[in-house]
Formats: sequence, structure tokens, C-alpha cells
Amino acid sequence: MGGGDTQIDPIISRLVAEDKVPWYQKRNLRMLYLLMFPTCIGIEMTSGFDSSMMNGLQAVNSWESFFHNPNSTTLGLMSSLYSLGSIASLPIVPFITDRLGRRMAIIFGSIIMLIGAILQMAAQDFAMFVIARFLLGFGIPFAIVAASSMIGELSYPKERARIGSLFNASWFIGAIVAAGVTLGTFSMQSTWGWRIPSALQMCPSLLQIIFIWFLPESPRWLISKGRGEEAYAVLTKYHAEGDVNSPFVKAEYAEIEATLELELENAKSGWRQMMGTPGMRKRVLICSFLGLATQWSGNGLTSYFLSKILDNVGIHDNKVKNEINLAMTCWGFVNATVLALTVPKMKRRTVFLVCTVSLTLIFTGWTIASARYAIDGDQASSRAVIAFIFLYSPAYNCGFNALTYAFLVELFPFHARAKGIAVFQLWSRAAGFFNQFVNPIGIANAGWKYYISYCVWLLFEVVFVYLVFPETSGRSLEELAFLFEDKIQEQQQQRVEREMEEDSTPVVPGHNSIDKDKEDNASHIETVSK
Repeated sequence: MGGGDTQIDPIISRLVAEDKVPWYQKRNLRMLYLLMFPTCIGIEMTSGFDSSMMNGLQAVNSWESFFHNPNSTTLGLMSSLYSLGSIASLPIVPFITDRLGRRMAIIFGSIIMLIGAILQMAAQDFAMFVIARFLLGFGIPFAIVAASSMIGELSYPKERARIGSLFNASWFIGAIVAAGVTLGTFSMQSTWGWRIPSALQMCPSLLQIIFIWFLPESPRWLISKGRGEEAYAVLTKYHAEGDVNSPFVKAEYAEIEATLELELENAKSGWRQMMGTPGMRKRVLICSFLGLATQWSGNGLTSYFLSKILDNVGIHDNKVKNEINLAMTCWGFVNATVLALTVPKMKRRTVFLVCTVSLTLIFTGWTIASARYAIDGDQASSRAVIAFIFLYSPAYNCGFNALTYAFLVELFPFHARAKGIAVFQLWSRAAGFFNQFVNPIGIANAGWKYYISYCVWLLFEVVFVYLVFPETSGRSLEELAFLFEDKIQEQQQQRVEREMEEDSTPVVPGHNSIDKDKEDNASHIETVSK
């Protein structure tokens, strides 16, 4: 039950445990994390801004009138084209990410999103608006897959899960900005009431295009391309503060190199590798489930259709709706950030169980309160629905927000990581497309009864997590590379030990610093020299 608990000799884990110096006292590591925020972590701001903006625009009078008060089907199409665009791009996302590198994939996706945001701001009719939303959705997977991989592969092992959790928490920064802007523009009579929020959606992509040039490439990607010296320089600079003779960096490099070699020997080419072994099939099953769970746990209702939910419990004033949207988003940011800083210290499987059980109980209460209001118009039930919506936020964030990408990076080995996260995105976007198209129709036609389907699904989530999820906390990415392949783990241990004994790291003996005079503009890597 859970499975995957065998591990190799935890060389890296032991060395990390012995390191008592916090990240903020390490100059280079501190700079690395600061650069990650506007580039990698800021990418989720785009998703947060989009969903919160679409929530807010439904309560902006000029948007409603310009698009002729879109009905449930039209509104669903406007929202779902974002997910459809993502689905269309996913088959080529791993190719760009693995072939050109994590940084180029982020740039590629950000440029497409920038074009989409410009078209959305300038939209003259319904067709132009939905094409813009398709482009926004088409670009976001390139950035998300590459950024989540880069965070896991660049971060110091001690902070890897925490930084990965903050990646998802940054969703709320974009959501807060969008909620605040739509609250400020909802009463504007001109079309700038909705064009201003659309224009601001360009900001995260601009930040990524500017700051990505200051961020180094993933050392694991560099090693996979035969650029070991550059990879060692990155590890030395950011994981050992420039000490090329650091035992930790030598062990880390040896473990990465040996594991990548073993992965390539045991991997099949292309997409076939995703179903080639029982271990890979289990990984695909788990990430597919996560893709569905992160969208079908009820969050799609509050992320895109809060206005319609509030209508169903007697709240019709647009100003009040936007105030609730802003308050809920701010609350989400607070609890998501706190949970991102604390939850990664806990067992992954335990946290996911707490998350799914809590969501099942809260959504059941939400459904009952909505039913009570629909039957007798009880104002106490209306207030209870709002309370459950606010309780829902930390319950969802503790697992599906704080751990999803950190867990996915740990679940997949390097050679399949981009494809694995792309599979997750495929199921997530497909579920999002279904939800965004069906939710407004379901809410309009079935009211509170529509929520019952979510209660049933949430109960299934509890059972699935309990029976299938492995435990991945407390280990390096290389230790987790063969999580479900016990026999290969034994070979991995032997090969890592041999690499350590041979000391094949690309370092000139006796030197202890990185020469910063020679820098490659494309890869931002210092070379090792006298």
C-alpha cells in the first residue's frame, strides 16, 4: 500500500542533513532563489491572474454588455478555450523542453502568452477574444513544465520541495492583482473596464522574458547534453558557494551523472517510454489522477464561476461579488504561502490524505447548505456557503497546491520528467476544459444538485490516494529516479559508489574557485579554471 519505499544509500541526504547553514546565509543560493521568483515561480501568476480575471469580468458591466451578456454555453466556451489551447500544445512541450532546454521553453511559452494577452486586450469581437484565450492557453504549458522541472533540478535539495510548493502558491499573487483590478474597474462604462485587466495579463510574461537571462540552465539538462563542465560550475556556484572541491558537489555530480547514464540505458525512446515498464505505467497513472484531481475537486467552481455560485445563494450585487472574490483570493494567498513553507516538511502521502478527506467533508457541507438555501431561502445557509468556500481554500491548498509539482518532480526520473508533467498538464487541462464548459451549464440547470457529482469524485480521491500514492519525501531526485524499480536501484547504488571512487568530476585538482571572467551568454555558466 503506497509502495516505492526502497531507497539507495542516501549519500546526498546524509550530506544535506549535515549542512546546518540556512539558505539565506548563502549569497549565491540566495540570489538563485530571488531570480526564480520573477521567472519560474512568477509563471503561475499568469494562471492565477487568468482565472481570477475571468471571475471578475463576469461582474464587470462593460464586459457583460460588450459581449451581449454571454449565456452559460458562451461563457463556458470563453473560459474553456484557455484549457483547449493548453491541450493543443502539450504534445510538443516535452520536445521543446528536453531538446532546447528549460530556459528556452520558458521564453517560447512567454512570447506566445504575451501575444495572446495583447490580442485579448485589443479584442473587437467574441471571435478575437476566444482566439486570444486559446493563445494564452497554448503558451502556458511550455512555461509551467519547464519551470517546475527547473525549480526541482536547480534548487538545493534541502529547499527543493519548499521552493516547488511556492511555485503553486504564486498563483494567488496573480489572482489577487486581477481581483483587485476588476474591483476597481467594474463600474467603468467604457470597454477599458475589461481591457485594463486584460492588458495587465502581459506583465508576468514580460517579467519572465526579462529575468530568465539571469537564471542558469538546469545542471541535469546540461549533463544530459554532454556539458558536464558547465553543469559542475552551476552546482559549485549555487550549491557550494564556489568551492569546486566541495564533497557535497562531487557527490551530487557523481550521483546525477551515474543516474542519467542508467536512466538512458533502461529507457525506451519517445513517448513509448511512458508505458514501457510497470513502474512508468504506475507513474503515469498517478500523474493522470493528479491532473484530474487538481481540477475536479471543486476548485474550478470558485476559480471561474464564483459569480454564478453567489447568484444561487442570493448574492447579486456586482460590487459585493468582487469584494468576496478579492477577499477569498487574499485568504488563499495567505494560507497557500504558509502551507507551502510548512507542508513540504511532512510526509507527502499523509498530506494528500488529509487534503482529500478534508475536501470531501467541506464540499458535502457546502452542498447541504446550498440545498437548504434553495429549499427555504434561509439566509444562514447562504452565509454557511460562503464560510465553506473560505474553508475549502486551505483544505485544497495543503495538498493539491502545496505539493503537486514538488511531488511530480520527485515522481519522475529526469529522462521522463518533462513528459510526465506534460501528461499531468494534459489531464489537468482536459478536466479544466470540461469543467469550464460544463460548470456554468450545470450550475444554471441543476443548481445545488450539480455539486453532488463533486462529492462522489472527492470520495474516490480519498480511496485512490490511500491505495496508490507512494511516499517520496526526504530523498534526492536521484534517489527517487528508480522509485518503483528495485533491481535497477541496486545497480544505481553500485554505479554511484564507483563514480565516487573514480572521482570523475570535471575539476582541475587543487583549484577551489570558479573563474567568472568567461561566461556563456546562452547558458549563463561559469567555467572551471585556474
